[in-house]
Amino acid sequence: MLRFLDETTAFPPVHHALQDPNGLLAVGGDLSAERLLSAYQSGIFPWYGQDDPILWWSPDPRAVFTPDSLHYSRSMRRFSRITSFRVTLNQDFVAVIRGCRQAHQASGVWIHDEFIDAYTLLHKQGQAHSVEVWDHDELVGGLYGLGVNSVFTAESMFHQRPNASKLALLTFAHAFFNAGGRCIDAQIENPHLMSLGAINVPRSEFVEQLNAPVPNALRDFYQRRQLKIGF
Repeated sequence: MLRFLDETTAFPPVHHALQDPNGLLAVGGDLSAERLLSAYQSGIFPWYGQDDPILWWSPDPRAVFTPDSLHYSRSMRRFSRITSFRVTLNQDFVAVIRGCRQAHQASGVWIHDEFIDAYTLLHKQGQAHSVEVWDHDELVGGLYGLGVNSVFTAESMFHQRPNASKLALLTFAHAFFNAGGRCIDAQIENPHLMSLGAINVPRSEFVEQLNAPVPNALRDFYQRRQLKIGF
């Protein structure tokens, strides 16, 4: 049964989510930092149109990247060796999330101003993070998402040059997994994500990953810096 939330109502258990549409769990509430953190820590995320009420989702199965599933294609390996692009972590979160909004406007944008404000606050609190791809001083691609223990939930990507978003994901993933990250949450499968190596896992397995211990090497992982390209 679908739960309707006010600003004080807690989320129901994720196994209460609907099967059709897959994963719809609750409606309403707010985008406060406390609620968003509670959501992501439980395997729940908001996804809705600008004129819709807030919709909360926890699909089963869940699309994720794991250290063994991520696909580093021959062409991307070659591109990583010859590119002049730079990849950074947490250098310009607002520009990245706005770039994602602009890139996805045609598909019924869910990254509206309230959404940007909420996630920017999470970034200032050290919970939301961005990966930037630069061509000299021009931002040409990137992604943003949230870190929860040993899991990173990738919310959205964009590119303004060929391969820029792929480079952001693969460079970040290589560093993240080498530091002990368990999986990168891609939320819902689509052909592009599956071509990069996303796999579907049961929701229960994904929630277990959220609660796994955090390796020491991952505790300082999100420090602002340039990431080494190469995988």
